[in-house]
Amino acid sequence: MLQDFQGVSLGFTFDDIIRNLFVSFLCGFIVSVFYRLSYRGISYSSVFVSSLVALSMITAMVIMVIGNNLARAFGLVGAMSIIRFRTAIKDTQDIVFIFFALAVGMASGVGFHLIALVGTFLVGLIILLFSKLNYGVVKRRDYLVQFTYSGTSGEESSLYLDVLRKHCRTFNLVNVRSISSDKIEVSYHVRLKNKTRVREFIYELGQVKGVSGINLYSDEGEV
Repeated sequence: MLQDFQGVSLGFTFDDIIRNLFVSFLCGFIVSVFYRLSYRGISYSSVFVSSLVALSMITAMVIMVIGNNLARAFGLVGAMSIIRFRTAIKDTQDIVFIFFALAVGMASGVGFHLIALVGTFLVGLIILLFSKLNYGVVKRRDYLVQFTYSGTSGEESSLYLDVLRKHCRTFNLVNVRSISSDKIEVSYHVRLKNKTRVREFIYELGQVKGVSGINLYSDEGEV
């Protein structure tokens, strides 16, 4: 067994350390592959992918250092408390994979290699399966339509309402903002009758007198 600088046994041989770090690297690499295959966001980062591998190995090292020594555990907590993470995690999936990498690193560091390997494959496959099957995605598509309207006549405003009634199953006024004395910005939450006729809806709304600057947003971003 290796000895630390105070002469206290770390409980791991050199072969154990190499084996644990190799398994943590292998599991971390597999986690990063599953992340690449299942990612569906818009802010993909190659640095984050490689960091998942490093995070697994670092976690394994920390677990080996702590061992079953409570004093070392509290010492590491105190030392790690000086670190401040400034980067905000925007995607929930990123948080899931961070915990995923931490979990496999902990299992590898303790020496539970079978748990680390089997857990990596099973959890990764489930995440990938849910991603490919679009699990949790609502079939119904809701939109936010935003446009600028200039005009004072009630008859003119009823024209764009006619377009909304024609194409939308439901529509609710969300916001009205005054831009100038004769121009307002209007936002409606709409549910289309036929989601394949989105372009037709935007075109007809743009043909209404006084309507301009149309933007249509879905839960996946701007259309």
